[in-house]
Amino acid sequence: MNRRRMTLICCLTLLVSVGRQDSRNRGLADDVTAKGGVEDGFVSLFNGKDLTGWEGDKTLFRAEDGMIVGDSKGIKHNEFLATTKSYGDFELRLEFRLLDGKGNTGVQFRSKRVPNNTEVSGYQADLGEKYWGCLYDESRRNKVLVQAPEGLAKVLKPDGWNSYVIRAEGDHITLAINGFKTVDYRETEANIARDGIIAVQVHSGPPLRVEFRNLRIKELK
Repeated sequence: MNRRRMTLICCLTLLVSVGRQDSRNRGLADDVTAKGGVEDGFVSLFNGKDLTGWEGDKTLFRAEDGMIVGDSKGIKHNEFLATTKSYGDFELRLEFRLLDGKGNTGVQFRSKRVPNNTEVSGYQADLGEKYWGCLYDESRRNKVLVQAPEGLAKVLKPDGWNSYVIRAEGDHITLAINGFKTVDYRETEANIARDGIIAVQVHSGPPLRVEFRNLRIKELK
């Protein structure tokens, strides 16, 4: 077999292989599109392009490269970007990254805006130095309700991307970071709200940058 013919056969083989791989990739893409880009039963909370469906201080929060970014040069009061819709029983999944692992932030849920204030009142799935994975009660009881176990340090990436799963069903709340359960809590106070907004926080104090992506939620009926 001459060299020219061998080269032609090799090129044709490569093209067929690439075509098959491209077909498989299209099949995966079509499957993802059919499911809305998220798991069955979940819907996206963030469209990846702008802050439609969210409200808050747009000088501190923005959409950037498929992420919600909270970027502060240092502020005196906590600020929150919140959903315009309220949620009761749900499972929320997301990924977060805190620049250099420094600062404190969190994800509010079953919460509400405090009138004439920048604060949000309600449960917070905490994240940041000394508070990773804790359940905090923001601007209400103002205390850590559940402290995360020490074992979290084995799976946590303080300055990298981490997953957070927040589940609230009736009086039962669970939190997990990177598949590690940090909170399993039962609310005993009957007057504590079981629905409300979801919000992400930029904490008061020194500069910080926090990024959130792949926010999706499944309401539990």
